[in-house]
Amino acid sequence: MSKKDRETVDQLRNAPEIDFDAFNDRVREEAKFIKRELSEGTFDNSQRALGLEHEFYAVDRETTKLRRVPRSLLSSLGFERELGLHNAELNTGVQPHTAPGIEALLQDVEAKVDAIDREAAAHGLRLVSDGMWTIGPEHHEAARYLTQATHEEGLVLSINVSNAVRYHGFASGGREINCTIDVPGVTLEPSEPGAVSLTTSIQPHFQLRRANDLPERFGAALRVAGPLLALAVNSPFFPPSLYDAPKPDRQTLLEEAHAENRISVYEQMMNPIDRSRKVRFPKDIDSPEQAVDRIVADPVLVPAAIDAGERFDDEFVHFRHQHGSFWRWIRPVFDGATEDAANARIEFRPLAAQPTLRDTGALLAAVAGLLVAVPEREHPIADLSWEAARDNFYLAADDGLEAELTWISADGDRTNDSDRLFTELLDLATDGLQLQGFDRKTAANVIAPLRGRVDRGVTPAEWKRRAVAARLDAGSDPKEAIHGMQRAYVDRQQATFFDGRLDEWPVPGSQP
Repeated sequence: MSKKDRETVDQLRNAPEIDFDAFNDRVREEAKFIKRELSEGTFDNSQRALGLEHEFYAVDRETTKLRRVPRSLLSSLGFERELGLHNAELNTGVQPHTAPGIEALLQDVEAKVDAIDREAAAHGLRLVSDGMWTIGPEHHEAARYLTQATHEEGLVLSINVSNAVRYHGFASGGREINCTIDVPGVTLEPSEPGAVSLTTSIQPHFQLRRANDLPERFGAALRVAGPLLALAVNSPFFPPSLYDAPKPDRQTLLEEAHAENRISVYEQMMNPIDRSRKVRFPKDIDSPEQAVDRIVADPVLVPAAIDAGERFDDEFVHFRHQHGSFWRWIRPVFDGATEDAANARIEFRPLAAQPTLRDTGALLAAVAGLLVAVPEREHPIADLSWEAARDNFYLAADDGLEAELTWISADGDRTNDSDRLFTELLDLATDGLQLQGFDRKTAANVIAPLRGRVDRGVTPAEWKRRAVAARLDAGSDPKEAIHGMQRAYVDRQQATFFDGRLDEWPVPGSQP
């Protein structure tokens, strides 16, 4: 056993000795500190700002089979390990919510991805931006790779999961998670959370100017979440070996499957057994203090004894640990290494990783523009009921652009007309960018990849479905069709990631 493995085992073995009640008491005390600082304006800022988390998985450059990311690559600037050993996560810096700010964020991603890709090439690897991998590793079927575990001193350690207590603790802790996948065509019951590493995402962060703006901006995020998810869906297929039938039929693959399986995978895998759901579409927030209280009340799965340092956010280090498993699809964040850097922000978590950087930029800009425009234009969509917003979210995960979503137009009309919805949604996002100082042309250009998706009726998930359908029609079996689609996706991304966009990709099966 390596030194790091021994450290993980020791920490997990000692975890049951950590008093849940004592940990919760610390969290409550730290929450009081945050509320005091909120009342004093510490979490307010002079301007809105944006950030981005971008997850990738690694594949072999020749075969497109899944590969582990060497530790040496994760020393690359801006990258760190994620759940799976095949994952890498990029974190950008924070930039002002302006046109140059968004451009700087995208240049940040481009520079860091370009740098790591050059190093990855020496290892025969490339990083892929995608919603879900479907071609497994060289020597293991996907199910075995995802569920491989070793048992050390009564603990469950996932073999292909990063060596961190917060990952392994979900399987070995005193409060179990569900660890189930049950979606059309696929059922899986692993004993550990490694199967979540099927998926990768992008997570825009919207930093508020005033913490007291949180309720209305958070409410706006909930109302636009469904339509934005519908535009972004990118995980309609699983690795072929995970399907219940050796050769799943066409209806299962193309008609019954969810457009965004990532939503179901996370909710089914990571929610606790016999306790309130941690991964879910969240409720509205009435105040920043209520947001703090909800994080405090969320059941902790793996408590920790943490020695606080001298940073500002070490004053609420146990609260931050608690927040780490506060897995709402949209969640408030209170953070800041120093008092000057303290901020309140909204983390928008439903979006799968996208085919190109321009697609990612369009979604980041749409989130940023809508969270400005909906409140400031007093758009009637803010009055959509929470229940309708929640239903929109799950309908979008199921059916993407084909979902029958509910919208309230600028005229106050309630409608299910998708053309009207998406036209107004993207107009509103563009207007929000202009309210932040973008000129009309720049605002329109950054949103354009999403308009292209609507005009062509093609999301990443739909592109994949058409690619698989074309291969099935040509005589491929389901495994060949899914793997052929995946290789085409990776190849097309390799050629267009930095300057292309999905709506410019040839649509599989269509006439030139």
